Amino acid sequence: MSDLPRKAVTRTAKLAALPLGIAGRATWGFGKRIVGESAELVGRELQQRTAEQLFKVLGELKGGAMKFGQALSVFESALPEEVAGPYRAALTKLQEAAPPMPTRTVHAVLEERLGEGWHELFLEFEDKPAAAASIGQVHRGVWHDGREVAVKVQYPGAGEALLSDLNQLSRFSRLLGPLIPGMDIKPLIAELKDRVSEELDYGLEAQAQQAHAEEFTDDPDVVVPLVVHQSDQVLVTEWMDGIPLSEIISDGTQELRDRAGQLLARFLFSGPARTGLLHADPHPGNFRLLPGGPEGEDDWRLGVLDFGTVDRLPGGLPATIGESLRMTLDGEAEAVYELLCAEGFVKETIELDPDAVMDYLLPIIEPAQVEEFTFTRGWMRSQAARVADPRSPAYQLGKQLNLPPSYLLIHRVTLSTIGVLCQLGATVRLREELEEWLPGFVPEDPVDGEAAVAEA
Repeated sequence: MSDLPRKAVTRTAKLAALPLGIAGRATWGFGKRIVGESAELVGRELQQRTAEQLFKVLGELKGGAMKFGQALSVFESALPEEVAGPYRAALTKLQEAAPPMPTRTVHAVLEERLGEGWHELFLEFEDKPAAAASIGQVHRGVWHDGREVAVKVQYPGAGEALLSDLNQLSRFSRLLGPLIPGMDIKPLIAELKDRVSEELDYGLEAQAQQAHAEEFTDDPDVVVPLVVHQSDQVLVTEWMDGIPLSEIISDGTQELRDRAGQLLARFLFSGPARTGLLHADPHPGNFRLLPGGPEGEDDWRLGVLDFGTVDRLPGGLPATIGESLRMTLDGEAEAVYELLCAEGFVKETIELDPDAVMDYLLPIIEPAQVEEFTFTRGWMRSQAARVADPRSPAYQLGKQLNLPPSYLLIHRVTLSTIGVLCQLGATVRLREELEEWLPGFVPEDPVDGEAAVAEA
């Protein structure tokens, strides 16, 4: 078995079979409707069968295919429950596992990148992988100084596989669109392609992870493992135990779900404010719950993994987000519209009704209107249906709005995090986190502002 299905023709054939399968099932569905079965029931069955095949192929191929699948998986809560239920387990499996790289290949990479005496760097090294991801897999070991470590080894040829898969997937992105209502697949794939070089650069990943680890040292709520060693295709970090978020989603108590959700929201907004970096891969496989929170061993902290994709935001999240959110909550339709126009969310050639824009935004920001909000799959589905139904005003207005390139990754990370919160079914004090960490959300105190000007 190879580390990645290496032949481009093999990978392309597997991916090319997906749209053929979708077309074949569409024909089958048309036949069932002719004989009198409900179009709605047939549609659900088609969607379920398509999703099952999609995630099976993506999981087998790793590379860009698996990366795309992981990005899609956090939007599972937008699907109708009767469709989402049967393959939710397949999504979780995709997030946590993939066929392993052969031991001989792992050893060859370690020898090439760490030297012939690589074994001497470890007191112990487990050949069986502890986890797998889209471009590499993780092995558990003990570093020569006695620290338990995670050794991330990149698949040979991962870069070529990533680009090849994403190029192929983009060719039939329209056919995949119906899997996630209200989501445009093509920009997602384009954005993943733009991040390929960063994802493959373990040097950049090490810098981002170390910056977070140092900033969150002794933090009562968030834990990030320190970087131990880094070279091309190999990244060694401190090992972190804990309960995977995917297990909390499937079996966790409500107390655990709420705690995980609160910490996830806290990390989303505090990370950029404290490090100037936005962790941009928020699927459940990258988070753990660890005992030992601020209330003691019975409390919990959030462990964060995988900093291969980050958005560099030196000033934190743009103040425009906080300002427009605050003004929307205050009902300042004209001011919100002017700000969106100035930032490029409304193109110069388009003219919209400010009140209609307000009506479009208010349901989306409902979680920020109250002290605490319970994120549910039902709420997520209602939002997806609202913006995906061509008959709805929200759909028509949404088509006319524009997403500036500088906001693309922020938008995807925020949506993905909300998707995970809905999978958790967590009750979260989101407004509390916005007030603490989001620039522009709390109006600047005039006295503070005058003092800042005087100091300048």
